Amino acid sequence: MSDDSLFREVDEEVRRDQIASIWKRFGNLIVAVCLLVVVGVGGYKGWQYWQAKQAEEAGMKWFEAMRLAEEGKGAEADAALAGIAKAGSKGYAVLADLARAASLSQQGNAAEALTIYDKVAADTEADAALRELARVRAAYLLIDTASVDDLVKRLDGLSAGESPWRHAAREILALANFRAGDYKKAADFAAQILADPATPAGLRARTQLVSAHLEPLLPPAAN
Repeated sequence: MSDDSLFREVDEEVRRDQIASIWKRFGNLIVAVCLLVVVGVGGYKGWQYWQAKQAEEAGMKWFEAMRLAEEGKGAEADAALAGIAKAGSKGYAVLADLARAASLSQQGNAAEALTIYDKVAADTEADAALRELARVRAAYLLIDTASVDDLVKRLDGLSAGESPWRHAAREILALANFRAGDYKKAADFAAQILADPATPAGLRARTQLVSAHLEPLLPPAAN
């Protein structure tokens, strides 16, 4: 037997002894870790499946609530939406809250609608765009009753820059200042709306009417 063969055989024997020693000392721990990995992967897959089933069920309930609303069954639709908001997956629960608040507002129940909008706006786990929508819808409900300062606070950060809600926020603040008798500020917000090329056509038309009413109320230097 050559020296190289002898050394290889000895080296392999040493490795076998080392592996056997390691297994003897840590075999149970290795098996336990492997089992934990298997259980963890299985649990994660199970959780994913459960989440998907929850979302699917919430989606079906959502479409059923929308069908009831389209059929004019407002009370039944509201009850269905309330159930989704209470027990549905997070995304559908927020959408259900917003839809229910809109329905309540149309029925003249502004106080309860406002409570729901404020709940969504304060929900830090909800999507930011939906929270901002809730703030805008609440401000629209309060446009005839809340102070300008309160509406400014509610719409903080939404009327400037590239916010997707800037058009609605500017309209609310223009109308609120008009109601409060601050025609210069109302005209400033109206001008921002008309100067923005992305302003929706319907809002632009409404703002042009507001501007026409404002013009004779402004001091000569502002015309």
